[in-house]
Amino acid sequence: MAGEWPKFVFVTGGVLSSVGKGITTASIGLLLKRRGYRVGAVKIDPYINVDAGTMSPFAHGEVFVTEDGGETDLDIGHYERFLHENLSKKHNITTGQIYLSVIEKERRGDYLGQTVQVIPHITNEIKQRITGLAEETGTDFLIVEIGGTVGDIEGLPFLEAVRQLGLELGPRRSFYVHVALAPELSTTGEQKTKPVQHSVQELRRIGIQPNAIVVRSRRPLEDEPRRKIALYSNLPESRIISSPDVDTIYRVPILLEEQGLVRAIEEHMGLQARRPELGDWEDFVNRLVSAPRPVRIAMVGKYVKLRDSYLSIVEALRHASAWTGLRPELVWVEATDIERGRRDLSFIDDVDGVMILPGFGKRGFEGKIMAIQRAREERKPLLGICLGMQLVVVEYSRNVLGLEGANTTEADPNTPHPVIDLLPWQKSIDRLGGTMRLGASPIKLLPGTIARRLYGRDTVYERHRHRYEVNPKYVDKLEAAGLRISGVSPEGLVEIVELPQSENRFYLATQPHIEYKSRPLAPNPLFTAFLRASAGETP
Repeated sequence: MAGEWPKFVFVTGGVLSSVGKGITTASIGLLLKRRGYRVGAVKIDPYINVDAGTMSPFAHGEVFVTEDGGETDLDIGHYERFLHENLSKKHNITTGQIYLSVIEKERRGDYLGQTVQVIPHITNEIKQRITGLAEETGTDFLIVEIGGTVGDIEGLPFLEAVRQLGLELGPRRSFYVHVALAPELSTTGEQKTKPVQHSVQELRRIGIQPNAIVVRSRRPLEDEPRRKIALYSNLPESRIISSPDVDTIYRVPILLEEQGLVRAIEEHMGLQARRPELGDWEDFVNRLVSAPRPVRIAMVGKYVKLRDSYLSIVEALRHASAWTGLRPELVWVEATDIERGRRDLSFIDDVDGVMILPGFGKRGFEGKIMAIQRAREERKPLLGICLGMQLVVVEYSRNVLGLEGANTTEADPNTPHPVIDLLPWQKSIDRLGGTMRLGASPIKLLPGTIARRLYGRDTVYERHRHRYEVNPKYVDKLEAAGLRISGVSPEGLVEIVELPQSENRFYLATQPHIEYKSRPLAPNPLFTAFLRASAGETP
């Protein structure tokens, strides 16, 4: 038995992207972990970027930062939330990483005398990354999701690599799950199976026979479409798993368990059946979908046209919702519309709380500052994150300290009052990829502050992704004017600011991205307090 571990589940996708592979991968991971196995998950992204750090949120959605500072695909966030574990940058593999490594080896002379080719050199590098990570982390199961869709030219080396792995590992150590869409005609209500059939045919042409198919659809898959898919996919009907649209993504593991997907993995690999412990997860889902009290939250950002740009923040609000009984109703506000006069600030009168969202670049800065001023003056509960905290400081400097023209040097390099400035070591950076302040670091929470009381401890570790910081030269002036510095780094950098509850039930902003480490069963306490304050409570 020792030679039959670790085991691998490979997840591929067909018909279209964003079909649900990431949630399927995360759900399988949760169900295996709840059976007592040690589980890891890997996202393979076929793009040539080395990582997601230099991509626009409009093109890629949120960049998720790992504990060790990796700028990764947003699906890594799903994996961490479902597995309730911290993953590393090694759990996100890209074409850029693979080719960079192979080229470096070629230049070093590792392949002397050889013609370096996609097969075997690229595919061997991919296989070594996958198997090496499983061995390094000591997992029993490593679930590997291949981004994109079957047939994409950039994904072919990865599909070939996992085809080879399946052959080398054998059926007791490998299992292929294919996720594909069965669309429904609005005119007839008929569930169409041809897209799934063609997707499976393309996968088989590459040399991979799926062991199970997860069919995404608007509503549960009917018997006849299930039979068709099973017949043309060369699978028993029990291996065709229906994954319809649901009220929350956190219900997906329950649906997959009810249909026996992980039991099929156990059978295929010759494992004894285990029963997963899902009681607390089911309780969380029930709490989430039945939260009785609505709370309207304004989400003020600059990427609101693609909501996935703020995915972890939205999920952190949902985690807090389950544990407070408060149901956040999100009102999305484009900050650029505010500063260009296309939207006035009256929306703040109609919401219960205001979130100032992260972002980069000058566009939308002034719109956010205008929203912050209105929220502060009307005593609306406010939570700012990263750039949100920086602009809270800018607004306070201008309108309370009276520092005319105060700004961040990101927006105005010539500001007379650079209350937000580049981190000192950032001034010598000549590359943009992977050079920000990234990953988790300790934050000392100062005695007597709201942040210290809510976290319930003196030191916390939160993750960062930024280049600019509160200028230390202005800290004393800010505190003298009433803005409390409640969290600092070991180097003395400002991490959290707040106003006393005598001025606002909750007015707090953080430099770190506190959303990254929020979990369904362990919500971040600042999100929980923000929701309660927005509902009229004093957290």
